[in-house]
Amino acid sequence: MPLKRVVITGMGAISPFGRGVDTLMTALLSGESGVRILPELADIRGIRTRVAALVPGVDPGEIPRKYRRSMSAMSVFAALAAGDAIAQAGLSGEQVRGGRLGVSIGSTIGSPRTTQAFFDDFRTDNSVERMKSGLFFQIMNHSCAANVTHMFGVTGRTVAPAAACSTGSLAVGYGAETISMGKQDFMLCGGADEFHPLTAGTFDIMNAASTRFNESPEKTPRPFDRDRDGVVCAEGSGILLLESLDSALRRNAEILAEIVGFASTSDPESIANPNAANIAHCMRQALLDAGIGPAGIDYVNAHATGTELGDIAESEAIRSVFGDRVPASSLKGNLGHAMAASGALELAASVEMLRRGILLPTHNLDHVDPLCASVLHVREVTRRRVDTVMKNNFALGGVNSSLVIRRFRQ
Repeated sequence: MPLKRVVITGMGAISPFGRGVDTLMTALLSGESGVRILPELADIRGIRTRVAALVPGVDPGEIPRKYRRSMSAMSVFAALAAGDAIAQAGLSGEQVRGGRLGVSIGSTIGSPRTTQAFFDDFRTDNSVERMKSGLFFQIMNHSCAANVTHMFGVTGRTVAPAAACSTGSLAVGYGAETISMGKQDFMLCGGADEFHPLTAGTFDIMNAASTRFNESPEKTPRPFDRDRDGVVCAEGSGILLLESLDSALRRNAEILAEIVGFASTSDPESIANPNAANIAHCMRQALLDAGIGPAGIDYVNAHATGTELGDIAESEAIRSVFGDRVPASSLKGNLGHAMAASGALELAASVEMLRRGILLPTHNLDHVDPLCASVLHVREVTRRRVDTVMKNNFALGGVNSSLVIRRFRQ
């Protein structure tokens, strides 16, 4: 059975700059930072970082209460972004509910805010009498996917990948494979996460959280930079509406980009530390899936979170696959690390770079670390034709992922 071509016809973004892909791109093009001082972190013993990138100005009240009552913040982000992606794609209610649309949306874990609130109350008197009936729907691991499915009346398949930093990219890749095999015509794909001190504390305990820029949050994180000192945790959601090319052409839908390659590989060397050879293997597998060679890639959107080991390993991997000829940059200097949402948010921005013929630079890259200098870093907004992009994401636990997208051509 021949595989179907898969295209992107809608995108939604809830980011530290607010709602919408245009809002996201305006901030990125202006070199803005979404990172802010979070004073409440100072009240938590053991956490040294004081910065985060939180979503501003989102009103959960836009969502009817009968759906909102089973949602935590991350599900609200996912639902709003999914609605925007559906609207841009121009899908009718019948197409959304007709069984040919599925959902592939993941998060790192279920809502940590809701979980904390429950146990704070539970431990006062060992009672569940005050527990609300909708609590489990906010903390189950597939909460975002299930709430989006419920809100929009989706009757197709639902999957909820969970692989921390690789979640968003895996969700898109698995959704594309589902469509390519003819199992669905449309897939809502991406990731969502909400900030909680637990996430920042996890990185802090591993000495991987940014702590030296607590008084100047706009200067961190610093991917690939000599003075980088770690991750800045963020929140949000990125959702893409994927569709078979046949369906998009029948509908005369605007095609934003085509997904042509995807790979996910496991790194057994370490559960915490990345390995350059295994990252390079993942990228080569994505190229193989796309049926193109390294010379066919115009830009690499790097995972690069601003950690010492991660940035070096990815730089070495990019060099081994592409040499020093392919421009690369990371968007986490602007956005922070939105965990499960990061891959899809950064992929949406990569689609816009392809459409607009621009390359966005790595924010805060003032002095390239000599150990990352083998990469052709994008240092300023660059206007040039971009036809094919590779998007990387690599997760704690050794889950690597790479996607290849290209400008649509008939």
